Amino acid sequence: MKTKDILRGTMRCAFGATLCISALTLSSCNDFLQQEPPSNLTPEGFYSTEAQAQAVANQFYQDVLPYHGQWDYGWYTHDNNTDNQMSLWPDNKFGTGLWKTGNTNGNWNWNNVRNINFQLNSLLAKYKEGAIAGQDANIRQYIGEIYFMRAYAYFELLQRFGDLPIITEALPDNEAILVAADKRMPCNEVARFIVNNLDTALTYLKENFESKHVRVSTDAANLFKSRVALYEASWLTNFKGTPFVPQGTGWPGAAKDYNKDYQYPSGSIDSEAKFFYETAAAAAEKVAEKYKGKLVMNTGKIPQSLTDPENPYFNIWGTTDMSGTPEVLLWRQYSRSLGISNNVEVAVEAGNIGTGITRSMVESYLMKDGKPIYASAYAYEDTSLAKVATNRDPRLTIFLKVPGQTNCFKNMASSEDHYVEFEPVPRITDKVETTGFVTGYTIRKGGTFDKALTANGGSENALEIFRATEALLNYMEAEYMLTKNINSGKILEYWKLVREKAGFTGSAMDPNTTINATDMSKETRDWGAYSAGTLLNDKVLYNIRRERRCELLAEGLRWMDLQRWRSLDQLMANPVHTEGIHLWNTVMEKWYNNLISDGTSKANVSSKSLSEYYRPHEVVMTNNNFKDGLTWHMAHYLEPLPLRQFLLTASDHASIDASPLYQNPYWSTKTDQAAEK
Repeated sequence: MKTKDILRGTMRCAFGATLCISALTLSSCNDFLQQEPPSNLTPEGFYSTEAQAQAVANQFYQDVLPYHGQWDYGWYTHDNNTDNQMSLWPDNKFGTGLWKTGNTNGNWNWNNVRNINFQLNSLLAKYKEGAIAGQDANIRQYIGEIYFMRAYAYFELLQRFGDLPIITEALPDNEAILVAADKRMPCNEVARFIVNNLDTALTYLKENFESKHVRVSTDAANLFKSRVALYEASWLTNFKGTPFVPQGTGWPGAAKDYNKDYQYPSGSIDSEAKFFYETAAAAAEKVAEKYKGKLVMNTGKIPQSLTDPENPYFNIWGTTDMSGTPEVLLWRQYSRSLGISNNVEVAVEAGNIGTGITRSMVESYLMKDGKPIYASAYAYEDTSLAKVATNRDPRLTIFLKVPGQTNCFKNMASSEDHYVEFEPVPRITDKVETTGFVTGYTIRKGGTFDKALTANGGSENALEIFRATEALLNYMEAEYMLTKNINSGKILEYWKLVREKAGFTGSAMDPNTTINATDMSKETRDWGAYSAGTLLNDKVLYNIRRERRCELLAEGLRWMDLQRWRSLDQLMANPVHTEGIHLWNTVMEKWYNNLISDGTSKANVSSKSLSEYYRPHEVVMTNNNFKDGLTWHMAHYLEPLPLRQFLLTASDHASIDASPLYQNPYWSTKTDQAAEK
């Protein structure tokens, strides 16, 4: 047995060639990169200059933060397997008996945490000795960035596994030490640890350190702090009394001596949730107040030629350079010349490469008068894509692709050839991921209309990681959960501002217009309309969730929201059928002359007997695990721990019960077992 495998941490050089991200983003490579890896050197030979401290921080931008994949729609696919977006096939977590325990789980991976701990502690030791040459403010900035990266890496693990060991050192290859450290702390303690890391980062980070927003700033740290705190507050609120929280019935942590008498630092689960809601609101308000005058306006129109005016809101994402957009607090730049590219432009030109927006998502958007589709003076029609986008929320109007629209009009003399100049009818019968349209609904978020960026795998489209509008949304939800009063604090001020910048006008900017017209019984396709299996009766809270959903389209936060709201219980009793465009008995049916809907292996669309709406997961019905819809299991809110870890950490290496670890709720400690509930 290799004891270092206990926490799946491996030490490696943090200064490899991938540091050369771009002279436009972080820093160019220097002679320091040619030195031996830190695992082969003592700290005395390292971390002696400001440039070296920067090089350490740079690597974690690559290892930890989100990135666009090379051959798909990039980060915009991260909301797949939610009610917002779906891939060609759902994740196994939506089936019965498909997701099982295993000896391994690649997501139980502590490499980033271990590497960060090693680099951070080594840097801190040298800094406290005064042994790092350079400008003190710069050195402190890079140390603050590494604290931020540890918080980010831990939050990824928290969302997957809940309770976690809290590790602040790069532990030696010593079995006793590793086993002793492998004790899971309650999820709220982990969240407090993350918040504390961000607070520490804020003491090191320099205000307005650089203007391009490609490095972590105090604003990004505060926004992330609000996200983490809101997540944990919601988790404690919605899972109260369950095995997913300390003191909840059946909480597995209580079976371990080190957790059996656990008490919340604030005295109770309600007080603990309040602490996190207050933390979220305070951190979010700092960012919101600084940036509320800098948010850009959606004109409600997308350019279709070189002479059309630009839409600043659309261009937040549709660009290769986000440095000119103040509300973008942190972003990632790409450069083909430096070998760092993506496929976002190609995906936008075609069918979004393996992802499709759902009927649920489309119908969640309001009409342009600020009222739901069933309560508006404007008639909602979905018999063609053009009608779907007519008189709607201006955000949907600009992002939803409609046949006949121009997809590409810049640099048309370019030789790049993976472009589709004019939007075709959606190719729903094509089941090839690269060319097919999953649901028939596709979006153009992140697109630039630039033919020069349509090389296959050669797009340079930038990635927004944090933007200030999220701070307004976080504040609205946290403050409302604290007070249950829409007039409390700055809820209405921020909400109206989000609406205004989204492109609404007149009474549609007032959230009360929407709230008063909302009928919860007609919002059941939105998973966010539920918590703990029950449809919300609080129309204000629901519409805060709706606003968040529509504003953060395809930004990778939907699963996090559904998870913390406990918004999937209802699928256990009532499986959900993913639906896309209104195919049957509409003009869209006439777009195709080869429709086969008999459910056999030859079928290319779903049967009209199932629904008039296209169901991408119910086309071929034989050997189809999802032919009866998407279901759910309580266990699936968290992932199972890999069983090998129990044996590695057991005192006798044979008995799982002898391990300091415990399995997540309703997951077995036997291999190849489905969820128990």
